[in-house]
Formats: sequence, C-alpha cells, structure tokens
Amino acid sequence: MEKNTITFNGMPTDTFIEKSSARIVYLLGKQRKLGYHDNPPVAAVVNGELKSLQTEIPENAVIDLVYLNSKEGRTAYRKTLCFLLSYASTVVYPDRTLLVGHSLGDGYYFSYKNKEKPDIDKLKKVMEKAIEDDLIVDIETLSASQALTYVEKMKLKDTEKLLKTRNDGAYTFNRIGSALSVSYEPLLPSLKLLEVWDIMEYGGGILLRYPQSRDTAKIQPFHDNPLLFKVFEETKEKSKILDVDSLGALNMKVTEGKIDEVIVLSETLQRRRFSKAAEEIKKRGGVKVAFVSGPACSGKKSSGIKLCAELKILGYTPIMFSLDDYRTGQKGVSLESLDIELLRQHVSELMEGKEVELNGLSQYDAKRLFRVNKAKMDEKTILVVEGVQTLNEKLLPSLNDDETFRVFVSALTQPCIDTMSGISTRDNRLLRRIVKECRTKGVTVSSVIESWEGIEEEEKSQLFPYQNNADIMINSALEYELGVLSTYAMPLLRSIKPEEGKAYTTARRLMAFLDLVYPIPSEKVPSDSILREFIGGSVYNLT
Repeated sequence: MEKNTITFNGMPTDTFIEKSSARIVYLLGKQRKLGYHDNPPVAAVVNGELKSLQTEIPENAVIDLVYLNSKEGRTAYRKTLCFLLSYASTVVYPDRTLLVGHSLGDGYYFSYKNKEKPDIDKLKKVMEKAIEDDLIVDIETLSASQALTYVEKMKLKDTEKLLKTRNDGAYTFNRIGSALSVSYEPLLPSLKLLEVWDIMEYGGGILLRYPQSRDTAKIQPFHDNPLLFKVFEETKEKSKILDVDSLGALNMKVTEGKIDEVIVLSETLQRRRFSKAAEEIKKRGGVKVAFVSGPACSGKKSSGIKLCAELKILGYTPIMFSLDDYRTGQKGVSLESLDIELLRQHVSELMEGKEVELNGLSQYDAKRLFRVNKAKMDEKTILVVEGVQTLNEKLLPSLNDDETFRVFVSALTQPCIDTMSGISTRDNRLLRRIVKECRTKGVTVSSVIESWEGIEEEEKSQLFPYQNNADIMINSALEYELGVLSTYAMPLLRSIKPEEGKAYTTARRLMAFLDLVYPIPSEKVPSDSILREFIGGSVYNLT
C-alpha cells in the first residue's frame, strides 16, 4: 500500500490506496448508495477536469464531486441514457447501425442507418433489464490494435474511421456490456440511477425522452416540433451527399485532399435553404416583413444578409436592420431591453410609406446614437428584421400573419464523434462565441465561458418557447466548421489556467473533442460564409 494525500471536496485526507486499482468511487462511502431522488454524486472534477467516478485517483489529487442535479450531472444522465439505448440496440439488432440522436424537445431522436423500423417494446425491455441488473458503466483503455480489432469486429465504421485518422497509442472508451464508445465526457456510475425516462416511436425512428433540468421528477408532455424534425431529416440527406456524418469521415476528407469539395458543397447546400426561404416569401405574396431569429452565435446577421441577397434576385428591395439598433442598454434579450415604442413607431411609419431615419446603437457603451440611415418602403420593399425576439408575436402586434414571414436560424447539427456519441449544438455555438468575442472585443476566454450559462438560461424563456412560430428553420452549422474553429479555439482554451475553476473545466471538456478533429485552414472558408461572422474576414464587413 502507498500513502496518497487527497483533497476531497476541500477536506485533506491521508488515504491508503492501491494506485493501480483505486478509483474515485472508493472515497464515496455511503454516498454510493444514494438513489436518483437523493441527488447523488455522479462524476467528479479532478484537478480541474471533469472525470468519471470510475477514474483512478492520481497522486495528490484535488477532487470535487459533481451531483446529479447540476448542469454537468444532467448532461451525464442524458448521455448515459443515450448510451444505454445504443447498448440495447446492439442486443436487439446486432446487424443494424443506430445513428446518434439529435436533440428534439425533451429528448433525442435516433434512427437506423438504413431506415429500418424499430421495435420499441423490445428495446425498452432490454434497457429496463440492464437497469435492473445494474450493468457496470465503465471506462476502459485499449491499445490502438485492440481498439481497431474491436471496432472492426463490431462493424463500427464511424469509430473505425476516427481511430484510423487519430493514430494514437491507446484510446479510452465508455463501455456497457458489448457497447463501446469513445470517451470524452463522463457517464453515470450506475444504471440504477436511470429512473425517469421513456422511449417512443417517432418519424420512423426512436425518440428517447428524459426530464427537464427544472423538473427532474417527471417527463413533461410531448410537444411535437415538425419544423425541427424536418431540418434533421434534411441534414441527414446533406450528410449523405457530403459523406461527412462523423469526425472520422471529416478527417479522412482532409487527408485525402477532398476538403475543398466538402466546403463548396456544404456552402452551396446551405445557400439553397435561403433561396427556398425567399421563394416561399414570393409564393405567399403580401409579405412585408421577414423576421430572422435564433439563439446566440447562430449567425443571424449573416443569415439576414443572405436572405436579402436572395430576395433581391427575385426582384425585391430588401431593407435590413437589427433589433440591436433599438437596445436601451438594459441587459438581457427580453422585449423590455428594447425601445419597443420607437421600434413600433418606425415600422408603422414605414408600412404607411413614410420615410424613416432608423436608429443605431453603440455596441460597446450602450448609448443611443443617431445615424443617417433613411428608409422608405414601396410595393417591392420587404423589411428584414434580425434579432432574438423576432419570433415573439408581441414584438409588433399590429402586423397581420399574412404580412410576415419568420425564419429561425441555429447551428443545429454537427458530424457526430461516432455512432454512439454526438456533439452538443450548444458547444458548437459556444465555440463560435469564444472565437468571435475574443477576436472582436478583446475579452478573456474565461469571461465568455462564464457568461454562457446565463445566455442559455435567458434563451430558454425568451426564445425557444416561440420557435414553433417560425415558418422555416435553417441549420447554420457547416459540416466542416469544427476543423476551422479548432485552429482558433484551441490556443484560446489552452490559455485558461486551472485556478480559473469552472471555466478551466469547460475548456478541457471542449478541447477533448476538438482534439479529435483535424484542423482546416481558414483560408479555405469563402468570404460570404456564415462562419466568417465568427472567425473574421466576412465580405459583409461584420465585426
């Protein structure tokens, strides 16, 4: 036995452990037996990095427990639930490939690669049996040859591509039974903790449902979101054309010298969505105001400009402005943060055919400025208004439905890590924000990360309840963008020090999956790409 000094939740302890086998769960005592409703520990921050409780205890470690009802704990819950479904699928359908899910309401949508219909009852029974038996949720390190042999045997093509493009000496995996997945975030220590969940058939696939973070005791009633589902289906078809549905596949395009083709096709396919939106506006007739909304770092400004270009091709004279032009300096994105009366006055006057001088706002000091920006509408004019609040009917209640067209833009999908592990759309947008804010405002990476949770919380109340008001949804994510963002983000993330607390933990987690993707030179990104809004160099002169 060797003596190891551990700082455990701020309390130093001298503990005798076997370094070769002792794991964090060794330290938990009675807490190991806590159930779902007891808010048990489910992961740990070890020397600033988020780790599984199955992680071996390093020397002189500083360990802080992560509990189930924390943000990180709920993420671990959802990811473990997804992994359990993947395990069940290997049992019920060993010859099928289950594609990793995308967020859809309070759940994740999964489907089979060849669109085979799932037997929900069989899958659910296997999942319930695994929970009842409390199958071990483990982490395992395999040599490169062992890992390749295994993924080839299990026909995990996406994982195989990833490993072959990484060429590391060893790989760490999450494991439940025969199911194996590349590990970059911790899972729950026990399947027994998966008490509140359900699966249902949806859209020819599987909807795996879980409780919302604000009410963990039950699953909320299902609310369909056909527009979002349609985007996911379109994205799948897009991925088939590009052949980059996983990070391994994207890496192979880089090594094979085919990334230029991926970039061209990705940009072209995205441009078609804006073209279709403009065509739909023309088809409807009578539309006077097109709203462009979306969460932070979705690319709303670039999207609005792209929509304007497509409308101009169809013979319209678009006038674009942002709700940011009407901000009062009050923090947040609620209607109360806008000079709502002035906005309504301007739109009303424009609709009456009057000439209006639009307002601008200083981005940095929140003082109202007045600039010469006169506008006047005629029968060919369409106002394009960009902003988070534009899906809210209370913004401009005087407008009739037939006079408006609403576009929801967000970075909704990315290539998955493998068939069992996806990449959060929120992480994608956070990376965009880190790159943009550090470039344009000179702020610290830590401050961007620390503010992100507050932004997300506000969007839950001010944006997402209204997303079904949209007439069309457009995915602003580009299949190749992680490779570009990584070249900017990795140095910034590496600059965060362990003493910066949660920001350091988040940075290490982001770096874990960014490290899996090959860098792609920014020079290859077209000047009119939405991605340019974040990395700079946009032809639209966006800051």
